[in-house]
Amino acid sequence: MSQNLITVHEGEPLSKLRQIFEQGEIHHVPVVSGENLIGIVSWTDFLRISFGEFGNQDGKQLDSMLDNHYKIVDVMNRSPKTLPLRSTVRDAARILGEGKFHSIPIVDEDKLVGLVTSTDLVNYLVDL
Repeated sequence: MSQNLITVHEGEPLSKLRQIFEQGEIHHVPVVSGENLIGIVSWTDFLRISFGEFGNQDGKQLDSMLDNHYKIVDVMNRSPKTLPLRSTVRDAARILGEGKFHSIPIVDEDKLVGLVTSTDLVNYLVDL
């Protein structure tokens, strides 16, 4: 489980998400209100709007269009599948194995405490 997460707040501009995804290492960004998880945006969710509607723009133009047309809450999954902090690797594997999601936020009550991704699970299995 990754614990040092990059998150966004619901009121931040969508261009911030683009900049996070453009750095290349992150494919899932939890959306929080304070410390509470309220949604998640995947790279795939973001691609649906950023390139599908706006084509080949430079970064500055794209940021301007994104920020003027969308809010993070318009793009995020408002009901992400989550697991409680005391869950097992097997619990995460069951969900990720279904192929519907590639990340699972880990919560303690509603507070976001971590994120498990398909890559995390594969790396765990390799290290066994």
